[in-house]
Amino acid sequence: MENAFGLIYTGDASMQLRELTYSRSVAAVPFGGRYRTIDFMLSNLVNSGIYNVGVIAQKNYHSLMDHLESGKEWDLHRKRDGLFVLPPFVTHDNTGVYRGTVDAIRSCLGYVRRSAQDYVVLMGSHTIYNTTFNDMISKHIASGADITIMYSRDDEVDRKNQYDDLRLKFDEDGRVTDLALNPASAETPYRSCDAFIMEKTTLEYLVEDAYSHARYDFTNDVLVRNVHQLDIRGYEFTGYVARLNSINDYYRHNMALLDKAVSKELFSHDHPIYTKIKDEFPASYVGDGCAVNSVVADGCVIEGYVKNCVLFRGVHISPGARVTDCILMQGATVGEGSVLDSVILDKSVTVNKGRNISGHRTYPVILRKGTVV
Repeated sequence: MENAFGLIYTGDASMQLRELTYSRSVAAVPFGGRYRTIDFMLSNLVNSGIYNVGVIAQKNYHSLMDHLESGKEWDLHRKRDGLFVLPPFVTHDNTGVYRGTVDAIRSCLGYVRRSAQDYVVLMGSHTIYNTTFNDMISKHIASGADITIMYSRDDEVDRKNQYDDLRLKFDEDGRVTDLALNPASAETPYRSCDAFIMEKTTLEYLVEDAYSHARYDFTNDVLVRNVHQLDIRGYEFTGYVARLNSINDYYRHNMALLDKAVSKELFSHDHPIYTKIKDEFPASYVGDGCAVNSVVADGCVIEGYVKNCVLFRGVHISPGARVTDCILMQGATVGEGSVLDSVILDKSVTVNKGRNISGHRTYPVILRKGTVV
């Protein structure tokens, strides 16, 4: 994989994820007790032998940069290549505010041209899965295609929470004949995993051509518009895919980690998921503290009752508190005697003594970062 590099567009605040992206980009959204969504993209690239990775930042990227630092945890702090964070900057041609993915990629074409590799793996940041790209790149080169899209089978169409739902249709030779973005009723179950492989010269041409015609969205203005002019192929991924397209999806996929089969697949020993290391003491169970069928990260102190929950680092559950079907992020505190059901607490949220907060598994209550109740 010495002839490929990665390019990740981290996006800006997502309306679909509401309070979770109020002060952070989608790529920095916490997931699974210890991780951020970008950890999966970076780990997939590194596990493929790709060590030149550019991360295109847009808005609210301070949390993301704090998490990535030098890229040491992903073995990307290197003399040659490594991790490159590409924040927006103001020039005569660039206002510093991207109008879409095409505009964002164009602002970083200098990095693309300087990269010694010939092929680029272009990725978004709201789709989580565990894979390597070696076989996909090999098949892309062998096919002679312009673009290869990784896809998975997804028969469901959630029109209420539909976001970036790109559907692929193939002919008998495996070439993509049609692309539909956010269709009202999908004609095909094949859905993009937001990962695209192409030659970097192809990416340069497509981005410059779209920009010169005032077209700024890569999916709509490049892929969908040119599906009949380009040779686009698909590569099927058959593993577990978590698409964080809404608060409901975020809640559902975190809760899915309580299923050992899902957790084992997403956090495979063969392809580890790396993240920023924090040296904290192991989770501590004090007095009558108990956790049932839960993901509990290091640094947690549990003095109450926890069931079917995902607890991030440093969560404190006080005596007499009952927490069920919840996601509690780093540093959250639940006071004595409080009862939480189907609630998402963002980082450093404090629930005082005797509070009762209840949502539903199909519509969880979410409290913004730093809230005190």
